[in-house]
Amino acid sequence: MAYREFPPPTMLRELIECAWVVDGPPEQVRVLPDGCMDLMRMDGRTMVAGPDTTASVIPRDGEPFVGLRFRPGVLPRLLGVPASELRNTRVPLRDLRSVPPRTYSLVELAADLASDGPRPETAPWSLPMLNQVTSSLAAGAAVTDLAREVGWSSRTLHRQCTAVYGYGPATLRRILRFRRAMRLLNDDLPYSEVAASAGYADQPHLHREIRNLAGVPLAALRQDSNGANRSTQLPSGSATVA
Repeated sequence: MAYREFPPPTMLRELIECAWVVDGPPEQVRVLPDGCMDLMRMDGRTMVAGPDTTASVIPRDGEPFVGLRFRPGVLPRLLGVPASELRNTRVPLRDLRSVPPRTYSLVELAADLASDGPRPETAPWSLPMLNQVTSSLAAGAAVTDLAREVGWSSRTLHRQCTAVYGYGPATLRRILRFRRAMRLLNDDLPYSEVAASAGYADQPHLHREIRNLAGVPLAALRQDSNGANRSTQLPSGSATVA
């Protein structure tokens, strides 16, 4: 499996983390949760990848997959669809929004979505506030402390996070910690160092969370990640050969 990332389009860099493509021989890929949503082309269709809570295995018949990875919480504000309604799903874009009649590139589609502006029902915060919430949870902030910092009740924060990210703040924090651990594992750091740096209580905690979120033991995940099949980011998550 060959996977490559590219810088986001300049005019959309506030919204998009990266563009990506995966090609090579037909293989199944294990898609891991990362808190993001993607707009992608697969099997000739334009799809929206919702936020994942656990790993899934997706077959690829040899046709390339291409996509745009949106920053956490961004794509629902453009679609006007609560992220919780798209959780653990892959949905054709045409089922959510009207699609331009001619063939648009993914960048053109993303620009078209962005041109309509954020939808109030899925964009209760400004982009700076969204980035603040995401960054705070990625750093391991307690939910009650974050709610106090931004001036909301914990219940309001939970309700809004569910619409914006697809799950509550505690789940998002857990998934972002897992994503950070995956990046550290790709650097071939010792498990104990990964656990400490990513914010786990100890190494057994890391192992439990990897198994729960990736669906395979940590050793198997790292084995899949070696060499040409290093763990990489794919539609709404990291991926390894299944």
